[in-house]
Amino acid sequence: MIALGKIGCLLIHGFTGGAYEVNPLARYLRETTDWIVSVPTLPGHGRNLHLEDAHAREWLAFAEEELERLWRYCDIVYVVGFSMGGLIATHLAIHYPVSKLVLLSTAALYINTGQIFRDLHVMVKDATRRRLHENEWFGHYKYKLLHTPIRATWEFRKIVLTTRPLLSQINVPTFIGQGLMDGIVPPKAARYVYDRIGTYQKKLYLSQTSKHLICYASDCNDLFGEIAFFLNCEDHPDDG
Repeated sequence: MIALGKIGCLLIHGFTGGAYEVNPLARYLRETTDWIVSVPTLPGHGRNLHLEDAHAREWLAFAEEELERLWRYCDIVYVVGFSMGGLIATHLAIHYPVSKLVLLSTAALYINTGQIFRDLHVMVKDATRRRLHENEWFGHYKYKLLHTPIRATWEFRKIVLTTRPLLSQINVPTFIGQGLMDGIVPPKAARYVYDRIGTYQKKLYLSQTSKHLICYASDCNDLFGEIAFFLNCEDHPDDG
């Protein structure tokens, strides 16, 4: 196990999301470690979206500021990114001395059409039974679809297009987690990232039950345990 000074862990949520997307993992880390765990909300994001004037460079700059803030108190910092946050975390790991990287449902590729249609089929069935209001997937994404400007979506695409070619520059131990039932990011995205990152110290974890919000999957405790072990372990053999 690693014996170091104070450790910080920065968790970055996804596009149109908020801290709630990664809070279950943040809570787990706070309960099982003495680390300083930071879960900021990117500009324009959160439960109530304000993305009319959003810019990719603003999201990246904000994440950089949060990382630098952690270093005021910590000797070493790990970065965890979910979905678009995985791409932002990648940017940080390439340009700053991040010690370890965790990428969850990273949006290097999108959309998983097959799973989207399966989810839509369930929604149609719920609608015919007048139970659509009970469908968690529908409730979660209805608000996002109605409050996400097209221009903000293009800003998200900028991050994808500028970060994806840089994956080979990642040279720190990296954990890649992906849900096999993800309707937003196709499962092949995890292998895409795994095959292209530069480090040989990498681990690929696939959740059999998770949709896009991997920190809320029924097997999330297994995922959290794997992440904690990875971050605490000194040696990381390639096991993809």
